[in-house]
Amino acid sequence: MGGWAIAVHGGAGVDPNLPPQRQEEAKQLLTRCLNLGISALRSSLPAIDVVELVVRELESDPLFNSGRGSALTENGTVEMEASIMDGPKRRCGAVSGVTTVKNPISLARLVMDKSPHSYLAFSGAEEFAKQQGVEMVDNEYFITEDNVGMLKLAKEANSILYDYRIPIVGLESCGAAAESPILMNGLPISVYAPETVGCVVVDGQGRCAAATSTGGLMNKMTGRIGDSPLIGAGTYACDLCGVSCTGEGEAIIRGTLARDVAALMEYKELSLQDAADYVINKRLDEGKAGLIAVSKTGEVACGFNTNGMFRGCATEDGFMKVGIW
Repeated sequence: MGGWAIAVHGGAGVDPNLPPQRQEEAKQLLTRCLNLGISALRSSLPAIDVVELVVRELESDPLFNSGRGSALTENGTVEMEASIMDGPKRRCGAVSGVTTVKNPISLARLVMDKSPHSYLAFSGAEEFAKQQGVEMVDNEYFITEDNVGMLKLAKEANSILYDYRIPIVGLESCGAAAESPILMNGLPISVYAPETVGCVVVDGQGRCAAATSTGGLMNKMTGRIGDSPLIGAGTYACDLCGVSCTGEGEAIIRGTLARDVAALMEYKELSLQDAADYVINKRLDEGKAGLIAVSKTGEVACGFNTNGMFRGCATEDGFMKVGIW
């Protein structure tokens, strides 16, 4: 194999009663983002530029949980987080607790390129954003009517909604009131994962990159940080591969999921798909998650132990696929 490859995701954990219209909207958005990335790769943009470009597009659409349309904290506000990593020299940047930056992934890129640090959070990240002149908006820009309704449901159920997009109709069978909720750090939450977004790319020169962005969990505690901005957990790229994860952040953090894919390839010489399958099956304990990955040789892989994951991929030889289940 060889040549460029790209994969995108819109989150692991999908409501089995998701309306067909919503499924089609998700597939259309994933296809649009894939085509955007394909066009950039054909124009010889480096992998790091392509993952930023694609995740910005995902952040700007309210369909998934990142940027506009992010899940709300217990206080009804948005706190976003993102990370990006460039494989060749393992350069990286990450942000957390961002509340007014229109595209958190681009702020993470600036942390990587324009600061002496790898990770900035809350007021420090916001101040750095102002210094860099990035586009800022009011927090209300990120808040949608759907999410306000979902926060109300979460508060009524006294629960974190693990898929903040579960329809109101049928909530008793698939949402916070489910009879057999999974546990997060020993506490019950409902059964579906948040719709984090991510992109991984290997370009025509074999350079890998990864980027992940999210609003986190609906009704989360203020100040909560998940896996998405944590290098080695939600995002990782090196000379071998690029990986972006989604799902139960606490489980992904404990399993250092993204880094483990690269480690298995490096130390055990597993293939990309075998490494992805191993970490999903062996490193999550009872957690629920998924991931997308590319290798320097143009392979693309995904894995998840949820009932579905919004995902799409394409390769230079013309292969392209978008799926949910």
